[in-house]
Amino acid sequence: MTALRLPRRTSHKSLSAIQDSRGDRIFSFINYVFLTVVLIIVLYPLIYTLSASFSAPSAVITGKVTLFPVDPTTLGYQKIFEYPTLIKGMLNSLFYTVVGSTVSVVLTFLAAYPLTRKDLPGRRFLTILFFFPMLFSGGLIPFYLVVRDVGMLNNRLSLIIPTALSVWNLIITISFLRSSIPDELYEAAQIDGCSDVGYLIKIVLPLAKSLIAVLFLVYAVAQWNQYFLSLVLQTDPELAPLQIVLRNILILNKVDLGMMADIKRLADQQALQEQLKFSSIVVASVPVLMLYPFVQRYFVQGLTIGAIKG
Repeated sequence: MTALRLPRRTSHKSLSAIQDSRGDRIFSFINYVFLTVVLIIVLYPLIYTLSASFSAPSAVITGKVTLFPVDPTTLGYQKIFEYPTLIKGMLNSLFYTVVGSTVSVVLTFLAAYPLTRKDLPGRRFLTILFFFPMLFSGGLIPFYLVVRDVGMLNNRLSLIIPTALSVWNLIITISFLRSSIPDELYEAAQIDGCSDVGYLIKIVLPLAKSLIAVLFLVYAVAQWNQYFLSLVLQTDPELAPLQIVLRNILILNKVDLGMMADIKRLADQQALQEQLKFSSIVVASVPVLMLYPFVQRYFVQGLTIGAIKG
C-alpha cells in the first residue's frame, strides 16, 4: 500500500512572499503608467515642434498640425538659413560655448582642488569667500559698472569671464574630490616624488573624467543659451550669439520680406513667420542634443558620485 500524501500547507513566509510580489507588481504597473504619462507630456511638445517645422506654413497657422507633418516641406529651414546673421550668431554661440566651457571647467578644478587639501593655509576663509556671493549680490548696475570699468563692454570676454565660475559646480567638484579620491593616494604620490601639479594632472584629472564631462555639459548648455548678458553688455550685432538672433526672428519679427519673393504666395508673411519660429527652435536645439550622447554615460555617474555620503 502506498502512503497517502497530504497536501502541503503554505507557510506564512511563502504567503508573505506572494503578497510582496503582488504588491511589487501593482507598484511597478502604477509606476510605469505614471512615467508613461510624464513621457507623453514631455515628448509631445518636442514632436509637435519638429513636425511643425517640416509642415507647410498654411498648415501651421491654421492649426492642422497635431502629431505628424502636414504637407511636408523644408521651406522653413531654407528661409531661416537665408537670414543674414543666423550663421554668424551660430558661430558666435559656438565660440562662447567651447571657449567659455573650457575656461569654466579649468577654473572650477583650479579652485576646487586646493580647497580639498587639508594643509592649505586659510582654507576655511577661502571657502567662505567663494560661498559668500551665493547669499549676497551687488545687483545688475554694479555688475555692469564693473564690466565697463575693466573694458569688457562689446567684447567677447564679457560672456566668458563674468560667468566663468559657478559656485554650485564648485560645490559638486569639491564633494567629488573629497569622496572619491582618498588622501592616501596623495601621500603615495608624494613618496614617489610627484609634485602638486603632477598629482593634479596625472592622477586627479584622469580619475575625474566623469565629473569633467558633466561640468562641461552643464557649462556648455548655459553658454549656448546665453541671452541676458549679451543683451546688456553687447551692442555690436557682430558679437551677438544665436539666442539674440532668434530674438530678432521670434519676438521682433525682423524677417526680410524680400526673402518671400520666390514663395509664390504659398502663405502670407504671418504664416511664414509662424513656421520660422519652430524651425529656429529646432536649429537652436540640435547642437546641444548632438553633444549629450557623447557624455551621457558619464552624466549619471558624475552627478551621483559627487553626492554627500550618509
